[in-house]
Amino acid sequence: MRRHVCPWWAGFFIDNRLRRRLHHPERILSPHVRPGMTVMDVGCGMGLFAIALARLVGDQGRVIAIDLQQKMLDVLLKRAQQAKVAERIHAQRCAADSIACDATVDFALAFYSAHEIPDQRRLLREIGACLRPQGRLLVVEPLLHVPAKKFAALVAVAEEIGFEVEARPRIRLSRAVVLRKARATR
Repeated sequence: MRRHVCPWWAGFFIDNRLRRRLHHPERILSPHVRPGMTVMDVGCGMGLFAIALARLVGDQGRVIAIDLQQKMLDVLLKRAQQAKVAERIHAQRCAADSIACDATVDFALAFYSAHEIPDQRRLLREIGACLRPQGRLLVVEPLLHVPAKKFAALVAVAEEIGFEVEARPRIRLSRAVVLRKARATR
């Protein structure tokens, strides 16, 4: 049912200093995240973006970090403790076919993870169900791995179920879109 999922040990190759320079998490996320927000990182891996989100939401905010692999979440929590933001992060293991989250969030992120989900319509519906009215979802996919046609199809599905395209930020080696929840997702 599920597509190829990055093995947990490969996370060490994906989340490193070079990647943080290539995709500076705070720079990418700061236009969308404010102190006190509740945010969601779908496919959080070892925490490259979840830890940055925790810094941005501050002491009054909360990050729901979702991943399929418990070992990814374990490394994330260890890194969050080292970064002194662990109390802001709730790590949640999802099912293979569902994010299994019923929280209400202001902002959601799916960075290099949506292409690993077989049922993208369901993924977008579930994220949409968690977003507050007018909440935003930033979807970023790898340029070389996700062709323009597939990314356009994902955006079209998002629009069908109740999102509006708000922006198309430039992110190195990536295709990206900011989606705003315009109505209840169908």
